[in-house]
Amino acid sequence: MFVAVPKDSRAHVIVVEDEIFQREALIAYLSTNGYRASGVENGSALRKLVEKDPPALVLLDLHLAGGEDGFALARYLRERSKRVGIIMVTASGDTVDRVVGLETGADDYIPKPFESRELLARVKAVLRRSGGTDATAAGDGPRVRMGRCLLDLETRRLTTLQGEDVFLRSGEFELLRLFAEHPNRPLARDWLLETTSTGEPEAFDRAIDIRILRLRRKIETDPARPMSLRTVRGAGYMFVPPDD
Repeated sequence: MFVAVPKDSRAHVIVVEDEIFQREALIAYLSTNGYRASGVENGSALRKLVEKDPPALVLLDLHLAGGEDGFALARYLRERSKRVGIIMVTASGDTVDRVVGLETGADDYIPKPFESRELLARVKAVLRRSGGTDATAAGDGPRVRMGRCLLDLETRRLTTLQGEDVFLRSGEFELLRLFAEHPNRPLARDWLLETTSTGEPEAFDRAIDIRILRLRRKIETDPARPMSLRTVRGAGYMFVPPDD
C-alpha cells in the first residue's frame, strides 16, 4: 500500500493571473492537457498556496492589479526552490521586462496574446529543464509523503516538499521503502535489519536504531518528537503517514 503525495500525481501548475476569465481559461486548458492546475489572483494567495501545495511550475503574470511586483514574486519563488519552473506571462513585449524577469529567476517569458499550443510547449520544456514532473512523461514513479519529505520509489530520491534533494544511503532508502510499503504497521527491528542488510559496517544489532535516528533528522519536522517514524515499545518501529 502506498500513500501518494500529492494525492493527484500530475504536475502541479499554479496560474497567477488577476483577470478571472483568463485565469479560468488557462486552468481549464492545462487541466485538459494532463496537468493539475490551480489559480490565484495575487501574491498573497500565491504564497499561501505554495506553502500548502508546492508547485512544479508557476505561470506568473508580471503586472498584477494593484501594482503588485511580479518580479518580487519571481524572486520569492526562486529563493524558496531552485527547482520550481517559472514562466512569466505579460501583456508587455518590452525587452527590458523580459531581461529583468529572467534575471530575477524566471525560466521563460511569453507575451500576451499567445497561442495555447505555444504555452503548452513552453510548460513542457521548462518542466523538463527544471527537473519537475511532466505529467505527460513516462517514468514518473510513485511518491510517498514522509514527514517534511517526499520519497520517489522509482528514482530512489528523497526530496523536501520544496524540491531540495536529501542525501540517502542505500540502506536508508531500503528502510524507507519498507515503511512505505507497510504504513501503520509495527515492523520488528530484527526483521528490518535482516531485510535491509547492505553489508555496511554498522550491520549489527543497533544498526536499525542508528538508521532510524539518521532518517528522523532528515524527514521529521522535530526529530526529538517524531510523528512519521514512531517507536512502538516492545515491537519495533512504525511509519505513520500524515493526515493531510
